[in-house]
Amino acid sequence: MCGFVGAFDLNSGSQPIDEGLKEQLRSQVLDMSKKIRHRGPDWSGVYTGNNAILSHERLSIVDPLSGKQPLVSDDGKIILAANGEIYNHQEIRRQFAGKYSFKTQSDCEVIIPLYKKYRAEENGFCKMIEELSGIFAFALYDSEKDVYLIARDEIGVIPLYQAWDKQGRYYVASELKALEGQNMVSIEEFPNGHYFYSKDKKPTLWYKRDWEEFSAVENAKRATDDNGEIINEDVIQNVRDGLEKAVKQQLMSDVPYGVLLSGGLDSTVIAAITQKFAKKRIETGSLKDAWWPQLHSFAVGLEGSPDLIAAKKAADFIGTVHHEVHFTIQE
Repeated sequence: MCGFVGAFDLNSGSQPIDEGLKEQLRSQVLDMSKKIRHRGPDWSGVYTGNNAILSHERLSIVDPLSGKQPLVSDDGKIILAANGEIYNHQEIRRQFAGKYSFKTQSDCEVIIPLYKKYRAEENGFCKMIEELSGIFAFALYDSEKDVYLIARDEIGVIPLYQAWDKQGRYYVASELKALEGQNMVSIEEFPNGHYFYSKDKKPTLWYKRDWEEFSAVENAKRATDDNGEIINEDVIQNVRDGLEKAVKQQLMSDVPYGVLLSGGLDSTVIAAITQKFAKKRIETGSLKDAWWPQLHSFAVGLEGSPDLIAAKKAADFIGTVHHEVHFTIQE
C-alpha cells in the first residue's frame, strides 16, 4: 500500500503561474499528501513542474533501496507516481532490454517505457494498460508534451479519487481525505477499468471483455452433469491452474510476507496454494530460498472464537507457523 497526490493543469487558473503561486500549490499538495502518509511510511517524494505536481508516500515491497517515487524516465521527461503491484514486471523488463535504461528495480517503472511505446498509436493507451497484470492506480506526466495520463486497474482494487478546484485545476489522490477541505468544486471516485488522458474530455474504458454479458457464456459446457459426474475435466483443471497462477504471481516481494487466515474456504485455499510456492522466492524464478524457512499465517479475533479455532485447524493441516492476535469485546 502506497499513496500519491497529483495536481495538474496548474496554468488553467485566472492568475498566471509564477514561482510564488507554484510554491503555494506545492505546499498545498504536500499538505494533502501528509493526510495519507499512513499509506507509505518508508519514503516521501515530490516532483514540481511548470504545470504539474506529484507527491508520493511509499511503502517498500519491491526494491526497497532504489524504488523511490515519483519515478523519472531515463531522459528525465516523464514522471510517474504509482500505487499497486505489477505482477508481470519482469517479463515487461525483458521486452525492453536494450531499448530502455531502467533506473530502479521498481515493478511500477515498466509503466514508463510502455507509455513511450504506445503513446503515438491509435488506441495505444488501451494496449499499454492491457499489458499490465496487477493491481494499480497511477498518474503519469509527460513534461515534454505537457500531457498527463491517469489510470486505474480493472476491478478497482487500488483506490483513486479525482477533483477539480474553482480555477479548473485537476487533482487525483489515493484517498478522499486528501481532497477534502481544499475548496474543490467537485470530488468523485475515479472509475475502475478506465484511463483519463488530458487531451480527452472524459475517462475512457480500457478494460473490455467479450464475456461481460451472461449471454456470452450461457452455452458453455458445465463441469458436471445433473448426476454430478464430471463431463469436462479441462474446466476444472483450468480453474485450478488459473487460481494457482493468480496466487503465485502475487507472492512477488523483496520483503517477507505472510497470509491472513480466517479458517473459511477462501483464505484456506489461498493459504494452501501459497504454502505450495512459499519455500522459494518466485521473483528469482524460484532459484533462491524464501525469506523465512516456513510460511507464517495470522488470525485475528476473540479468544476461543469459532473463526480462530477453524483458522488453527486449517494452519495445522497446511503446515504454517500460526499466530493468533486477540482482542476483547471492550476493544
